[in-house]
Amino acid sequence: MFATLSDRLTATFKNLRSRGRLSEADIDATVREIRRALLDADVAVSVVRGFTGRVRERALSVEVSGALNPAQQVVKIVNEELVTVLGGEQRPLAFAKTPPTVILLAGLQGAGKTTLAGKLARHLREQGHTPLLVAADLQRPNAVTQLQVVGERAGVPVFAPHPGAQESSEGGVEIAPAADPVAVAREGLATARTRQHDVLIVDTAGRLGVDAEMMQQAADIRDAVQPDEILFVIDAMIGQDAVVTAQAFADGVGFTGVVLSKLDGDARGGAALSVASVTGRPIMFASTGEKLTDFEVFHPDRMASRILDMGDVLSLIEQAERAFDAEQTEAMAGKLASGEDFTLEDFLTQMQGLKQMGSMKKMLGMMPGMGQMREAIENFDEREVDRIEAIVRSMTPAERQSPKIINGSRRARIARGSGTTATDVNQLLERFAGAQKMMKQMARGGGVPGMPPGMGSLPGMGGKKSRGRSAPQPKKGRKGKSGNPAKRAQQEKEAASRAAGQAPAGPAGSAFGLGGGQPAEPDPAALDLPPGFEKFLGR
Repeated sequence: MFATLSDRLTATFKNLRSRGRLSEADIDATVREIRRALLDADVAVSVVRGFTGRVRERALSVEVSGALNPAQQVVKIVNEELVTVLGGEQRPLAFAKTPPTVILLAGLQGAGKTTLAGKLARHLREQGHTPLLVAADLQRPNAVTQLQVVGERAGVPVFAPHPGAQESSEGGVEIAPAADPVAVAREGLATARTRQHDVLIVDTAGRLGVDAEMMQQAADIRDAVQPDEILFVIDAMIGQDAVVTAQAFADGVGFTGVVLSKLDGDARGGAALSVASVTGRPIMFASTGEKLTDFEVFHPDRMASRILDMGDVLSLIEQAERAFDAEQTEAMAGKLASGEDFTLEDFLTQMQGLKQMGSMKKMLGMMPGMGQMREAIENFDEREVDRIEAIVRSMTPAERQSPKIINGSRRARIARGSGTTATDVNQLLERFAGAQKMMKQMARGGGVPGMPPGMGSLPGMGGKKSRGRSAPQPKKGRKGKSGNPAKRAQQEKEAASRAAGQAPAGPAGSAFGLGGGQPAEPDPAALDLPPGFEKFLGR
C-alpha cells in the first residue's frame, strides 16, 4: 500500500546523502518533497502540515547541524515523526479484571468487520483465550451465515440465535421477525458468562454511510454490553473519507482503538497515516489479506520502518517463531552441531515452515532495502515453493539422504514424477548443495558466508576440534608475557632464576630454560666483528 510513498521518500533521502553539509535551502527542498509525497498519498492536510513543520524545525536545529552525517540525522527525524503520527507506541488490548472482556466492532458496511471478527478471535485463541463471537449484524443479508462460516474456520463458537436478513427467492431481502440486535448482544454476554468464555466479540451492523439510525443502534448495543474495548474497523483504501468517518464515530459512539483492514491493497494509504493523529485513538491491529492468518498487531515503529524501506525484521522473526516448531528447530541445531549432514528431508521441512509463514512476497518485502527490488519481488512466483516440494517428494528416501547418487536416469524419473524438467531438478540440487555448504560452515562456527566473523552461527553450535573456537586461554596461575620490553626482560630473568635449582645444568642461555646461573657475557674478540662495532655491545 505504501509503495509509492516509500519510493518517493527514498529518492528524496538519496539526494540528501550526496551532500556533506545541509543548508537551509536543502532542508526546505527536502521538506517540500516530503509534503508533496504525503499529499499524493492522500494524507489529511492538517496531519501533513503538522508533520512537515516539526520535521523542518528539528532539521534546522543543532541536532542536524552538529551531526557527523546530517543526511542520516534527517532520516532519523522523519522516522521518529512518522512513528508519532502513527500513534507512538503499540497499545495492547485492555482485558477486564472480571471476565468476559467485551470487544465491540463498529464501522461502515464493506469495511470487513465480519471477517476481521474471525481473525481477531483466532488471534486471541492462539494466545490461550476462549473467545465467543456474537452475530449482532441482523440487517446485512447473510451476515449471520458469513460469521458462522468464519467462526468455524477460526475454531471459535458463534452465538447466533437469529438468522438475520436473508435473500429471498424473488431477489429481495427478508428480515427475520423479532430481530433485535441489542437483545442478541445482551443474550450473548449472558451466554459468555454461563459458558465461561473470557472474551466476547460483538459484530455489529454497518451502513453505506454515516447516519443517525446507525449511530443510535451502535450506541444502544454499547450501553447494553458495556464493552471494555470499542474497535473502529476502517477500510485503509478509502483515503481521507476514512478520517471523516472515524471522526463522526468518535463523536457519536466513541471508540478506544482503530483496526485497519485491506492494508494489502494498492491504494495510497493516507488513512493509516491520518486516523491516529486526527482521532487521537491508537491503531491496534491491521488486516493484511483475505486469509484468517493475514492479521497482525500494529506497531507504529515497524510500520514507519517499512515506509522508509528499512524493513521489518522483528515482525519477520515473530512469524518465523510461530511457523517453526521449537522442538524441530532444536533438533536441527543439535543434528548440525553433531556433524551430521543437512539432508533434503531437512530442506523439505524448512520449506514447509516457510509456507506456513505466509506469502513469500510479504516476507521478502519485510527485508531492509527491498524497495529497490519491488518489481522483482512482484514477479516472484509463489508456486516455486510447491514445485520444490514436488521435486523432493518424488525422490526415494535414499536419494533424499544422499543426493550424490542421483544420476541422469534418476533425474529423468524425478522430473516425470514431479511434473517438472531435468533442468529444474538440476537447479534444485545446485541450490541445495549451496545450502548444505552454508549449514556446514555455520555448524563449524564459521557463520554465514559474507557475514563478519562470529556472526551467523546457529545457537548452541560449537566448532569441531579447535576450528571456529576462540583463542586458548592461559592456564590458571600462569601469567602471559608483558608487552613492555623492560618488564618482559625482568619476567624472563625471574623465570630463569626459578628454573636454576630444578633442572640439571645445561648450556648457558639454553632455549629450553635448562641453564643454571646467569648467561655468560659475550667476548667481543671471539665475535669477529668489524672494527668499531665493539661500542654497540655496551663496553
